[in-house]
Parts: sequence; C-alpha cells; structure tokens
Amino acid sequence: MDLSACIEWQAAEGNDTLADRVRAAKAAGLNHAEFHLWRDKLVDGDMAGLAAALDETGVTLTGFCVDPRRSIVDPAQHEEMLQAVADTLAVAKTVGSPPLIVASGFTREGISPEEHKAEAVKVLRRAADLAEAAEVTLVLEPLNDRVEHPGMYLVDTTLALDIIEAVGSPRLKLLYDVYHSHVMGEDMRKVLAGRIHLVEHVQVADSPGRNEPGTGTIDWPAAISTLRDLGYSGALGLEYRPTLDAAASLAASRAALGV
Repeated sequence: MDLSACIEWQAAEGNDTLADRVRAAKAAGLNHAEFHLWRDKLVDGDMAGLAAALDETGVTLTGFCVDPRRSIVDPAQHEEMLQAVADTLAVAKTVGSPPLIVASGFTREGISPEEHKAEAVKVLRRAADLAEAAEVTLVLEPLNDRVEHPGMYLVDTTLALDIIEAVGSPRLKLLYDVYHSHVMGEDMRKVLAGRIHLVEHVQVADSPGRNEPGTGTIDWPAAISTLRDLGYSGALGLEYRPTLDAAASLAASRAALGV
C-alpha cells in the first residue's frame, strides 16, 4: 500500500503553500497527497500553484473536500450542497480529478432515521449524476461524534455503505477512516466484509489523540492485515496531527503500518 500525506497537517514545517508541501512530500518519498477544504486555498493563486507542483513532481491527489460543507440530510440545504459539488468538481478538474470528500451534516431533531436516510439518498443521487458527468468520484465519509464531531449524522460505516448502495452510482464510494471507526467502536472486518469494493480510500491516525500510527491503542498490524485480507490495495491517507518532525513522523508511521 502506498502512503498519502495529508498536507493540511504534514510537510508544513517551513512550507506555507500546498505547492511547497507537495514538493516536500515528494522529497520524502511520497507519491500521493490530500488536504481538506479548497476555497481558502484560492488566496494568492495557491490552487494554480498546487496544479503546477503536481505536474512537476508527479504526485497525485487522493482527495479533498467538497466546499462549502452542506447537509445531505436537510433538504433546506440540498441546493447549496449540489452547488458546492458542482463548484468543487470544476476545481478538481484543474488538479487531476481526484476523489472529492462529502461529509453528512448534522442530525435533525425530531426527524426519524428513515427520513434522514431518504433525504441523504435523494440528494446524493443528484450529486452522483454531476460526478458521473464530470468523471470524478465522490467519497462519503463517516466521522465520529464522540470526540471531534458531536451531533454529526453519519457516524456509522454500515449506514454509509447502505446509503451508497441505495444510490447505486459507480461515482459514489466510501472514505473509510480507521481512526473515526475505532473511536465509534466498530469492528473493521465486520463493517467492511463483502463491501470493500465500495471503499475508494482509507485514512489512518491513532486513537486516542489522532496522532501518528503507533502513538495510541490501535493494533496496526491487525488493521493492515484485515484491509489486505478484504482486498483493499489503495493508498493509506496519513490524516493525523504530527507530534514529531516531518522525517521522524513519517518513519514512525511507516514502522507502525508496516508499509
């Protein structure tokens, strides 16, 4: 498995722009990178600089977020959500058409689980149509509501996969974050078994703390073995907050992950 640097948090030492962070990731031996939101990166032409750095280094993006984030379960926000998808698809085309990360928004009080799911499927079908036309993949990400994201709707990998299957588009898949799943007490093998073909990307960080693999309690040899056994062969996104300098952090992650 290849590694993907989260340049939102990594390769940041002395590198103010995403372009410089891409070059730093490449110099460290990484061929993939990812980040979070893009609209704040338009300042001073940072996205244009990023495109140039990707061309220069051969680094490919494994993803960034649909921006602004809007709810998939609140119909009052659906048109804004679809506009955000359309805008982000256009930007993605300028940087290699990577997968685009979709968050769910927050649970609505007094609304049943069935209605929440129905609204999510409805708007994601429309979003997937846009993605199919653009030939870009959307990835739905379950988060956790126990540490970072209280009130978040989608915190269950099984539910996320059920929604993806209900939408039924080849351009809507799952972003599986080992950290979020572990915080929610999920069994990776159980929630991914038989549906690994729906997983586009995997992200890693240790728990507790969301730092380098090896700093917490997750059994990384078992986790990586499970992913391999299930059939995942894509990149591992290093979406953690480093506690060490860049070189030491990457070395520690490689050692913990065995890649």
